[in-house]
Order: sequence, then C-alpha cells, then structure tokens
Amino acid sequence: MIRIIIAEDHQALIDGIKLALEYEEHIEVVGEALDGEMLLDLVKHKIPDVVVTDIRMPKCDGIAATRMIKKNYPEIQVVAFSMFDQEEAILQMKEAGALGYIMKNSSLKKLIEAIKSVAKNIPFYDDSISTKDAISKEEIILSTREKEILRLVGEGKTSQEIADLLFVAKSTVDTHRKNILKKMNIYGKTDLIRFAIERKYDF
Repeated sequence: MIRIIIAEDHQALIDGIKLALEYEEHIEVVGEALDGEMLLDLVKHKIPDVVVTDIRMPKCDGIAATRMIKKNYPEIQVVAFSMFDQEEAILQMKEAGALGYIMKNSSLKKLIEAIKSVAKNIPFYDDSISTKDAISKEEIILSTREKEILRLVGEGKTSQEIADLLFVAKSTVDTHRKNILKKMNIYGKTDLIRFAIERKYDF
C-alpha cells in the first residue's frame, strides 16, 4: 500500500483526486493539507510514502516544504502537482528533492502513474515537460569523450560517422551514448539529439 498526503490550496481539487483514488487498491490517502505548514505537520505525524504537493501554497510554498521533507524524511518521495511548466519552477522542485512533476491539466490517470513510479524511486515527469527542463546542466558530469560525442550527436552524426571521426569502434560510441543517456536520465535517440542541441554545452 502506498500511503500519500495531498497538499493543495483548493479543496475541490483535493476532493477530485481523492475520489479518483478511491478505486486504487494500492494507494491510500492518509492526509490532506491546504497550506505548506499543515503539510509539514501532517508529514511529521503520518510519515507517508509519497507527498503530492502544489508549488504555490499559503504560509510555506511547495518548494520550501519539499526541501524540509527531504531533509528530515529522505525516504519520502515527492510529486510536484502544478500549473507551472516553466523551467525555473521545475528545476527548483527537482533541486528541492521532488522525484516527479505533473501538470494539473494532466489526467488523474497520469497522476496515479506518477505516484506509483516515485514510490519505486523512479523519476516521473509529465509528457508535456521537455527532457531538458527536468535536468539541470550543472548536475551532469560528462567525460571529455562523452562531451565530444554529445557535440557530434547534436550535429546530426550517426554512431558510425562519429566512430570514423574519432578513430574508434562503433560499439565504443554506442557504449558512450548509453552512458550519456543514463547520466541524463533520458531515453532514446530523439531525446539525446534534442538535448545536445538545446542545452548548448560549452565543450
């Protein structure tokens, strides 16, 4: 059973989420909060598995609350549930310790997926949020060769073309690409190319 607390300053939205979760056998709502201070008090007394929190709340916002929750209860996972999809807001919640980020206009099915995912310690970001928004450039440490390969990927080079340019085996390039994907927590060729182009690494 995944025990969760919902923090949201609109009671109607909380009620809607709770109604949707009534039919989920493995998720139980153990508390609800209308502001950040109430959330922190509930966390202290209920010790949930997952907290679903809005970012903008009275008394203590979701970013500050998430930071305090992760400091005192690192085993508790947090899902941001917000109207804001700006890169700054996403990165602030991620840096505070949130493992998931869902937009309020997403389906409740998507929110349920996020709750189940972070409960397993697996990050979950809304489909509408681009991969680059969910990853801070400063936290990614790539080797010199990985940076070189990422730059060439951004130029549209295939693994074989990169291997020929660097005088290495194609399998070596493929291994580096897999390592880059893992470090960046992104998936597939399309995301890798987009990240290489949009982040504009200083190689």
